[in-house]
Amino acid sequence: QVQIVESGGGLVQPGGSLRLSCAASGSFFSIYVMGWYRQAPGKQRELVATITSGGTTNYADSVKGRFTISRDNAKNTVYLQMNSLKPEDTAVYYCYVRGDRGDYWGQGTQVTVSS
Repeated sequence: QVQIVESGGGLVQPGGSLRLSCAASGSFFSIYVMGWYRQAPGKQRELVATITSGGTTNYADSVKGRFTISRDNAKNTVYLQMNSLKPEDTAVYYCYVRGDRGDYWGQGTQVTVSS
């Protein structure tokens, strides 16, 4: 049984910050990649950031320099620090996990950036 638990979403004003967390637990021998995708109203789901177990990161151009992804391998937890938030960042953010047991998605957490 695999469990993906997300937290940290909410409402924030433009220019503000949020920190998302995602913890994976269950029948994994290894988790290879963890990350975040998002889907805004009327748009396709897009990659935000990913990080491998070795620490290699990948960011969407739209968030580069504003968002930082990090990972605690011991806890199988990934974080997304979001700074200088813009209204365009408003979306449902989904945690993604790729491990030896397959690919898994969280239920999503709403991030709304609005004044």
